[in-house]
Amino acid sequence: MKLLAVETATEACSAALYIDGVISERFELAPKHHTKLILPMIDELMYEAGLKPTELDALAFGCGPGSFTGIRIATGVIQGIALGADLPVVCVSTLAAMAQEFFDRSDSSLAFTAIDARMEEIFWGVYQRDALGFAELVGNESVTPASLVDCAVDSLGVGIGSGWGVYADVLMARLVGRVASYETNNLPRAALIAKLGARGFEQGLAVPVELAMPVYLRDKVAKTEAERQAQ
Repeated sequence: MKLLAVETATEACSAALYIDGVISERFELAPKHHTKLILPMIDELMYEAGLKPTELDALAFGCGPGSFTGIRIATGVIQGIALGADLPVVCVSTLAAMAQEFFDRSDSSLAFTAIDARMEEIFWGVYQRDALGFAELVGNESVTPASLVDCAVDSLGVGIGSGWGVYADVLMARLVGRVASYETNNLPRAALIAKLGARGFEQGLAVPVELAMPVYLRDKVAKTEAERQAQ
């Protein structure tokens, strides 16, 4: 199958092309330059493969959680291509892509993923490796103070993501005895969005473009202190 994927939910910007199991990717760490980079990345990949959008089987994008602006960029780009080429879309969690990248280079089978969500909160998700090596969500993703994360499992795992760089002490106290180690420089990549997108397509998870929506988790970009305390 042939699938184009994009990921712009964090400071990293990337696009990837999946062709029958082989993935080509363009990746750049470029905060605030996603709108300038993502379309040229896509054009390069498609040109090198000699493909037109109408020759693809599906699209995939990192639907969040992450930067509100970044998620909107990926959503808009994918919706535009999907509408023009009449293609189905697979929505892939940003946290799942982070976990998949970790599983692909690690022996660990459990990842506590956390992205710094600002406002003293993190985007949180617990992922385990399934029998085929794919990242599988345990419980639900959430936006939460680090002190209130839901562990969901009793097994020993590894913490990954920028949330650990900010709230490691709080998270270690909350997950006492369950975290073997943690790393903080994990960023989602379109190559993993493509891998999980292809898997989702095979499982029948692709949706029409009108249903390809972002996942913000937080319902507002900014909440007042009173609103946060009332949660």
